[in-house]
Amino acid sequence: MPDDIDVKHLISKMAAAIQSHTDSHNNIAPIMIGIKTGGAWIAKALHQQLVYREPLGELNIAFYRDDFSTLGMHPRVSPSALPIDVTDRHIVLVDDVLYTGRTIRAAMNEIFDYGRPARITLAVLVDRGARELPIQADIIGKTIVLQAGQQLKLLGPEPLTLSIANVGSRGN
Repeated sequence: MPDDIDVKHLISKMAAAIQSHTDSHNNIAPIMIGIKTGGAWIAKALHQQLVYREPLGELNIAFYRDDFSTLGMHPRVSPSALPIDVTDRHIVLVDDVLYTGRTIRAAMNEIFDYGRPARITLAVLVDRGARELPIQADIIGKTIVLQAGQQLKLLGPEPLTLSIANVGSRGN
């Protein structure tokens, strides 16, 4: 249950794992990019803990999604902010919940519109499984299995908490 999950502890655990992963791959001065909205909140906390010298980037992938019209999403128009060239750089891409993989695919499409990074490391607070696309996180704060009809959401930005909601059926 999310009430038992200490998000700050998971972020600290992720920061240590990111540092270890970065060191083992000899990645100097990585660029951290958070996916709006929850991923950006997590990325901000990680960026502060890791004391990265490069500025924090933020992506709004709404128009890169391949399913926003089928989900009834109404994307908010707000710009992405990548304050540094990503070409040949190591990117740490951060999101809150990894589920189908479509958000990550969209984020990578947008990143490649800015340049071709040398490497992308994916860090997620929660992996809830059930992929539709073959995308796997390198750094995972916690894996959670939900029942059919349940949805996991990060609430924040202060304090950061996880919430599980039952999604009503959209019947005829």
